[in-house]
Amino acid sequence: LTAGIDVQRDRIEIDVWGWGRNLRSWLVDHVVLEGDTARAEVWTDLNEFLGLTWEHASSARMALARVAIDSGDGATTDAVYAWVRQAGHGQVIAIKGVAGFDRSTPVDGPTYVETTEGGRKLRRGVRLWKVAGAVFKAETYRFLRLAAPTDEERAAGADWPAGFVHIPKGTTAEWVKQLTSEQLVTRKTRTGYQKLEWEQTRERNEALDCRVYARAAAWLMGIDRWDNARW
Repeated sequence: LTAGIDVQRDRIEIDVWGWGRNLRSWLVDHVVLEGDTARAEVWTDLNEFLGLTWEHASSARMALARVAIDSGDGATTDAVYAWVRQAGHGQVIAIKGVAGFDRSTPVDGPTYVETTEGGRKLRRGVRLWKVAGAVFKAETYRFLRLAAPTDEERAAGADWPAGFVHIPKGTTAEWVKQLTSEQLVTRKTRTGYQKLEWEQTRERNEALDCRVYARAAAWLMGIDRWDNARW
């Protein structure tokens, strides 16, 4: 299980994703922690969230293996850094989105960023990872186009396709719209060249962002290279 966390000024949005062989994934939970992110209370709630577990089909309890939180815009960055520093870097990582479509290294780092604590500057305060969100967005959209096997095909032994995204019944239409809230467009630069970039088609896109962050956390864990024995 990995989680992606998106910080807004009045709430923290979290999506928990389960990962399996061949990059199949399952939306396990969607959590919204309401509260002013400039105040301590909502960050205390987030600390408690880190300790939660979820029941596997085998009845085993699963904890979060890795959590990626976006360092956010200027209004929330200091609060995110302070929380990451307090949480430690074993389970939690701070990330920042960058442009680019480098599939070989979609997550780069870490670099150390200067943070402030009680008026003191800490020169190596937090480790920050850079994430090429465009790569994981393109992957997610490719996976969402996969067709599920029919009941007859599954009865005959057919497996789910590699990369299939499992979304549970009861997931809200708003969440699904957020997951599919961007499109890849071609733009012409000032010098006349063409470039690809992702463009939002609606205001809210937290589900897609959280998916990218959770995927980045899974990528850093190395699941793309795990063999069957490791699984």
